[in-house]
Amino acid sequence: MYLPPHDPHVDDPMRFKPLFRIHLMERRCATVECMYGHKGPHNGHIQIVKKDEFSTKCNQTDHHRMSGGRQEEFRTWLREEWGRTLEDIFHEHMQELILMKFIYTSQYDNCLTYRRIYLPPSSPDDLIKPGLFKGTYGSHGLEIVMLSFHGKKAKGTKITGDPNIPAGQQTVEIDLAHPLQLPDIETLRDFSELSRIVLEVQEQVRREEQEEEQRQEEEDRSQQAASQPAAKPLGGEGAEGEETAAGAEGTTQNKAPASQPFVLPMGVISRNEDYPRTCRICFYGTGLIAGHGFTSPERTPGVFVLFDDDRFGFIWLELKSFSLYSRIKVSFQNAEAPSREAFDEMLKNIQSLAT
Repeated sequence: MYLPPHDPHVDDPMRFKPLFRIHLMERRCATVECMYGHKGPHNGHIQIVKKDEFSTKCNQTDHHRMSGGRQEEFRTWLREEWGRTLEDIFHEHMQELILMKFIYTSQYDNCLTYRRIYLPPSSPDDLIKPGLFKGTYGSHGLEIVMLSFHGKKAKGTKITGDPNIPAGQQTVEIDLAHPLQLPDIETLRDFSELSRIVLEVQEQVRREEQEEEQRQEEEDRSQQAASQPAAKPLGGEGAEGEETAAGAEGTTQNKAPASQPFVLPMGVISRNEDYPRTCRICFYGTGLIAGHGFTSPERTPGVFVLFDDDRFGFIWLELKSFSLYSRIKVSFQNAEAPSREAFDEMLKNIQSLAT
């Protein structure tokens, strides 16, 4: 398992933790060992669920328990996961979230399901290279986000989640058609001024979406009146291609290397104060917020800040919070790891033995 660095050190490398291992004893004979816990390897099981998916199960979960009970397990987990003790964390809300995460993760006892992640394709017209990024999420700590580009939009999808927003949800969406012109550095310190700029763009986006809906409705009515079901709609394949090209062209133009001074407005909270003080460009965007258990989710306005090829940020306007993201650069394999094809074949052999 690759774990994010300790909060809030977003630029630090990922941490590596073995969860299971497979021993090939001889032809068509293999054993699986669970590596979870602190008592050494013990008996485990692996099963193929479907394509690009498999599950692991520990057969000796007593090996995960500690003599000091759940309290010792929690303190050990806290040191490994957060790099600190509970006494170091004074914020009650943060203590509550950390305890929720421990209860949530420890209940599985390394009985987990794994699904393959397909990284997004890369285009020369992308604002920066897409991929995986570590990001700060306030009291939730560091989480992993996948950045991808889709014409005039960019999306950040959570690979790891938290009690509010689970994995798989689109945490941020960037509107590449609406760059933001930030004020001078002194004016930028005033949160109300940044809020005014962002809300004006939000209203502009809302009007444009309404106009697009009306235009689409008019086109649909025109097509029905013409009674030409075989004809391609005006906003069909060709129009989509033009839109994508236009979005890509606009993105390319926005990739100018010129930088401008940047500072967070007063009152905006950042877990990591060591963010860059210059940025390339900013865009209007929206961020997903919700209550515990992903209740009452809503998209709220914000500012996407591109610092360089490997770092970007997002200002959550409603939360008055700032997330800093840093690219994950590890290759996700080591010298002893098998190839993808070899690992898939290994799983098939174990499955055939089990049946």
